[in-house]
Amino acid sequence: MDPGSPAAGEPGPATPGDLIFPAVARLELDELLAQLVDRAQDVLSTQGRLRGLLRANRVITADLSLDVVLRRIVESACELVDARYGALGVIARDGHLEQFIHVGMDPGIVEEIGPTPRGDGVLGLLIAEPAPVRLDDIADHPQAVGFPAGHPPMRAFLGAPIRVRNEIFGNLYLTEKRGGRPFTAEDEELVLALAANAGVAIDNARLFGEAQHRQQWSQASADITRHLLADGDDPLELIVQRAGDVARADTTALALCDPAAGALTYDVAEGHEADPLRGTRVPMDDSLAGRAVRDRAPLVVADVRALGGSELDGFDLGPTMIVPLIASQVTSGALVLGRRRGSGLFSDEDLELAAAFAAHVALALELARSRAARGRLSLLEDRDRIARDLHDHVMQRLFAVAMGLQGLAASEGQAERAERMNTYVEDLDETVREIRQTIFELRGRSTPATGSGLRAKILGIIDDMADACGFTPRLHLEGPVDSAIDATVGDHLTAVVRETLSNVARHAHAKAVEVTVTAADGQVIVEVVDDGVGLGPTTRRSGLANLRSRAEGLGGAFLVEPGPGGGTRVRWSVPTG
Repeated sequence: MDPGSPAAGEPGPATPGDLIFPAVARLELDELLAQLVDRAQDVLSTQGRLRGLLRANRVITADLSLDVVLRRIVESACELVDARYGALGVIARDGHLEQFIHVGMDPGIVEEIGPTPRGDGVLGLLIAEPAPVRLDDIADHPQAVGFPAGHPPMRAFLGAPIRVRNEIFGNLYLTEKRGGRPFTAEDEELVLALAANAGVAIDNARLFGEAQHRQQWSQASADITRHLLADGDDPLELIVQRAGDVARADTTALALCDPAAGALTYDVAEGHEADPLRGTRVPMDDSLAGRAVRDRAPLVVADVRALGGSELDGFDLGPTMIVPLIASQVTSGALVLGRRRGSGLFSDEDLELAAAFAAHVALALELARSRAARGRLSLLEDRDRIARDLHDHVMQRLFAVAMGLQGLAASEGQAERAERMNTYVEDLDETVREIRQTIFELRGRSTPATGSGLRAKILGIIDDMADACGFTPRLHLEGPVDSAIDATVGDHLTAVVRETLSNVARHAHAKAVEVTVTAADGQVIVEVVDDGVGLGPTTRRSGLANLRSRAEGLGGAFLVEPGPGGGTRVRWSVPTG
């Protein structure tokens, strides 16, 4: 080795134009350059993560379906901080998790683990105190409760609350940062920023979902109304079907009131376990449906079985709404909407919309019943008018023609012509008999099959007695005559109306009679007033005694007295049942 050569690692001899640094200064420069490179890498990394945050924000705001938005929030958070597992827990009103949307875990493992968490252990930290939580090892925390069998191992944990309009909506949970590293403060800041934007996206999705839900309820109400206006089949099944679909209920039923019996009957039921519920009869005073009807207010429960002792206790129902059907201050029944245990609770908005739907349906049903009643009355009036026209006009003209022909036949001398005219007279007589038979059928024919209630029976009696009286009695029906009076009292009542009108026709020589039937305050009152000759000393009392016996046998009263303007006033009153 040449003694004049520099040793290995030492700078060679300076040449003209070289820049020479002292040894210490050179080391400091190397360190500074290394720091600059590290910071440049940090800046690039930060820029990349910020771009990732912006990309995540675009992803979670690109859809308005709440379910899609929630899943995208979890997926974006995992990608943003390089987490293997992530979940979003939606907090219910009772403080537990009603939804748990998770990503990263194999479906087979999920099935093996069993039910999703309800918010215990470390997950409950954010529920109790909504603030970010960052742990290097979950097991080291005093509130850790461990994992169920088959659960994959998890150490690093990062949780952040999600607020919607200053209220806690749920929590974002992230575990197992890839590479076995712990989550950093920067990870926490990024997740908090994502959670803030997630709250806005969730709010928008909820508002859109609520608007759609309201539209669905409105459409269901419109469908029911159109069905009723079109005189379609029994609307009760359609009501139950549409309400169950819109409310996302597993079981839907309609219980109708029977005031006379103090009970409700589940006439229609659809969905899960509907068969045993259909046709069930429950007391008004000791049932969930009866409670909603009595209070005239909707009822919502988180778990039917927790109440105990209700008619729904034996069914697999958790969250349930019971909404009364109220129209014109009359409650006709209750709509029951239930979900299986473990399903999401009904919200205040669900209850509000279901109550509005029930009120609309109740009014539509009442209008349909009123229209049907008016149609039956119109039919009866048309029959009476046709019978009256046949009697007053057609029959009189035919009778006059027959009399004229008879007179003409008597004045003619020719026997053959007289015989022909008598044949014509006989034909006219036969025609008159046929018309009389038609009049009798029109006046005596019962109402259509749909009018089989007490009102229809009373109307039929009025029509039947018109010929005997020589005029059609006037009728007034007041109160819930069809629904408030039981069958036994109804049978006695129709007999009383018929017997009283028979007495008027036989003895009163009246030109007008007015019948009033009133059902109110647990009593039914029949009042018959005529303008006839009144009660004389020879008036038969056997019929009156029978009326009095019927009243007293039912715990009621019977009164007969002179009418306010002459004639007779009969008043028969008994309890409705």
